[in-house]
Amino acid sequence: MSLEQEVLAIVQLVLAAVFSGLIGMDRERRDKSAGFRTHMLAGIGACLFTILSLQAFPEADTSRVAASVVSGIGFLGAGVIVKRGGTTHDLTTAASVWSTAAVGMAVGAGAYVLAAGGTVVIWVVLEIVRRFSKDDDAKSNEAHTVK
Repeated sequence: MSLEQEVLAIVQLVLAAVFSGLIGMDRERRDKSAGFRTHMLAGIGACLFTILSLQAFPEADTSRVAASVVSGIGFLGAGVIVKRGGTTHDLTTAASVWSTAAVGMAVGAGAYVLAAGGTVVIWVVLEIVRRFSKDDDAKSNEAHTVK
């Protein structure tokens, strides 16, 4: 990679950190097991793997790296999911980590508008759609709200 490409990659990593952090702030605010830093690291890591697959190994099959990121983040998300008393918790948080990795990959691929749009849509689901949801995430947040 040239020096210019590496500088651009650093800018992309910072952008991935910002987008991922915006998503992670919602989970942090709700005191979930995967919060601000976890989301940021998932997005940054996915971005870096994507950049490396595209820039450092241009002759390689980049879709294999993308598939591996998706699987790896899925494994990480599975570790977030908790089963207590016959109910499953933090599925939304696991899905948000997985979605955040996709945002990081979009930044790494240079699809900045797509990444920004994905961030907004994910935030809308976590913040706005949550109010109309009957899942455990929404219920547990209502239980923690002081009335």
